[in-house]
Amino acid sequence: MWTTRRETLTDVDAVRGVETAAFPTTSEADLVDALRADPDAWLDLSFVSTLDEEVVGHALLTRCHVDGAPALALAPCAVVPRHQGRGAGAAAIHAALEAAGESGENLVVVLGHPDYYPRFGFTPASDRGVRAPFDVPDEAFLTLPLDASRPTPRGLVRYPPAFGG
Repeated sequence: MWTTRRETLTDVDAVRGVETAAFPTTSEADLVDALRADPDAWLDLSFVSTLDEEVVGHALLTRCHVDGAPALALAPCAVVPRHQGRGAGAAAIHAALEAAGESGENLVVVLGHPDYYPRFGFTPASDRGVRAPFDVPDEAFLTLPLDASRPTPRGLVRYPPAFGG
């Protein structure tokens, strides 16, 4: 039902529209804009879900570090309200994770709903020795290795400045 693809320059306004429609403030939309402007964070791993060519979902992976080693942060993810709960967000997340794995990335971290992200293979970060730089419930801070045959870093996550850290 959903078509997924990498975000293009012509999608910038549509992505902002998805983020502002999905959340009560513009904070997430502003975060995407700030990450897009940060060459150290932006990796061109921004994916959209479309329906009849309309952008209705978005998932973003950007560079973060775990104890100095490169990793990815999954955030934000959003779907316009009228399509929430129908798989548009999951489709964008799957596409982003697949592209990240194909590009040689390995570890992804996410702060999110503990009932949602395990469907993608995420497990508590503490199981891998990965710690958030702020207080967060253990079950909500999750990691996913994209290649189980490779080692993953352990330690403290350092997010890009746009995340406020």
